Amino acid sequence: MAETDTRTLDTAGAVLRYDVRPGTDAGEPPLLLIGSPMDATGFATLASHFPDRTVVTYDPRGVSRSVRTDGAAETLPEEHADDLARLVEALGAGPVDVFASSGGAVNALALVARRGDLVRTLVAHEPPLAGIVPDREAALAACADIRDTYLREGWGPGMAKFLALVSHLGPVPADWTERPAPSPDAFGLPTEDDGTREDPLLGQNIRGCTSHLPDFAALRAAPTRIVVAAGKESEGTLAARAALAVAEGLGTPLTVFPSHHGGFLGGEFGQHGAPEEFAGALRTTLDDNDNDNDNDNGNGNGNGNGNGN
Repeated sequence: MAETDTRTLDTAGAVLRYDVRPGTDAGEPPLLLIGSPMDATGFATLASHFPDRTVVTYDPRGVSRSVRTDGAAETLPEEHADDLARLVEALGAGPVDVFASSGGAVNALALVARRGDLVRTLVAHEPPLAGIVPDREAALAACADIRDTYLREGWGPGMAKFLALVSHLGPVPADWTERPAPSPDAFGLPTEDDGTREDPLLGQNIRGCTSHLPDFAALRAAPTRIVVAAGKESEGTLAARAALAVAEGLGTPLTVFPSHHGGFLGGEFGQHGAPEEFAGALRTTLDDNDNDNDNDNGNGNGNGNGNGN
């Protein structure tokens, strides 16, 4: 395989860095792998399972190599979507396929709602859209409380609340923010405040990401085939429940992928999923795109067909 080409892209309020790994099959569109706030390094294992595809990864604004130039403290999915649109246009390779994880799935949905012409197939894996689950008020309050705790007490206490929320099974109780705070020690996190407030998850993205409301009418009308997925082991978590709500909003089935929220990870950040099985499920889902086009009933989007499981 040819060497990875790292490129720079100026956007409104940020300078993005992205990587292009050329594939052996020039007939397939590029495969864009995106997370948020996870950077490109989180997709090293997954990208290795697609040597035939040109794989593109990037660092979202304010993360790792991508530097913000606007001085803003928070970022909305619409801003990330604009960055992604510019990135796809810079590739000059027509509509791309997108696998989007977590906050990246939220941003990708915002992209398709605005510029569906840029995306052939979107696989949106566990978008943590707290604003569309039945317990939305408690879930959104919990997310806001995480950021408030981070700003007030530092990274350890804020991250402890984040981990407690994302691992909770079932609806978020109405009194969640009034309960005793989890100890950072329980998660192996630091208890002392180092004074920094630059964490892209707890500071920059958490409120805008979780409170985003998808434009379901625009998504249903888009030419993009949208597959919403959740990990088999994620059932009951906030991100999986939100994925189900997105699928219901689109009128499509939820696709079940192997493993959990980070099922594609092969040791990145010290986390392991089932990357080989995950990549196989993703490939099957993407390969079903041609079948969907053949079976399209004329509404132009083909959403929900050939879900790969």
